[in-house]
Parts: sequence; C-alpha cells; structure tokens
Amino acid sequence: MQPIVDKTNNNSISALVILFIIIGVAARLLPHAPNFTPITAIALFSGTILTKRYAFAVLMIVMIVTDMFLGFHDTMLFTYGSFGLIMLWGRFVIKGRISVPTVLGSALVTSIIFYIVTNFGVWAQGFLYPPTLSGLIQSYVMAIPFFKNTLMSNVVYSGIFFGSYAFVQQLRTRILSASTTS
Repeated sequence: MQPIVDKTNNNSISALVILFIIIGVAARLLPHAPNFTPITAIALFSGTILTKRYAFAVLMIVMIVTDMFLGFHDTMLFTYGSFGLIMLWGRFVIKGRISVPTVLGSALVTSIIFYIVTNFGVWAQGFLYPPTLSGLIQSYVMAIPFFKNTLMSNVVYSGIFFGSYAFVQQLRTRILSASTTS
C-alpha cells in the first residue's frame, strides 16, 4: 500500500488530519460507554500512516482540547505516554505490513499497552491504591471491566480506519490504472 503522506497529496493529508481531530474530539465529548472511544485506534492508525509530526499533532490536539472540557488529571502523563507508545507501535511494527492479522494483533497489543501504562499511573499516584505490590495488582484487577471496552473499541475502530484506508487505496489504484489505460 502506498503511504498517504507524499508530496502529491497534501489535501488528503489535511483532510485526514482534520477528520481525525473531529472524530477524536466528538468521541471523547459525546456520551459513550467508559473507555469506548477511537482514541487508541487513532493513535495506532496515525502512527502507521501519517508522518511523526502529523500523528503527534492529531493526538495532542484531540487530547488537549477535550481535556480542557473534561478536566486535566493526575494521570495525564501516563495516558498521553501510552498513546505515544501506541503511535510508535504503528510506526515501527505495522508500517508497511498492513493486513488483517497485523491490525487485529496490534489492536490487542496496544490495548494491553494502554491498560498496563495507565493503570500503573493510577497506582503510582497513590490516591486509590496502596503503594505496594498488592496495591498494584488491585489497580489492574479493578480496571479489568474497562479493559473490555478498550479492547472492543480498539478492534472496531482500528478495523474501520485500516479497512477504509485499504479500500481507498484500492479505489485510488483502480482509478489511476483506468486513467493511464484510457
């Protein structure tokens, strides 16, 4: 698949960046099931498809704008950090190898990354759980119900984003092929 970022399609890049910002902001601000948003999938897809600059910009704009409404919190560093790791996963693990098994496996792995990093952050703050190994384990156990939604949303939205990308790339190839043979 051709990358979406090249010198010939700046309009496509701009449209995709704006679309992800709108989807991300709306998904975080509109009512939704706990942890059922496309943010993790946006981080994964952006890290795979966009340049580092655009991927980082999309994520930071979505998170900072929505956190201004939802409220900033003590575990933001861990939340934002987990999304940074997820973008890196897309950039270095998926890049150039987009397939159904790779995307599904990456959706699972990046959901686990988010779960481990953010719940470690909750524990490390020391407000909800004692600063002991049993407190850390309790933090992870108490977060299991939220992990289900994180995983489901990441699989669904990653499927939508990567599937749509594959469809558009195939359509683009057919149109270019038809125009060169005409």
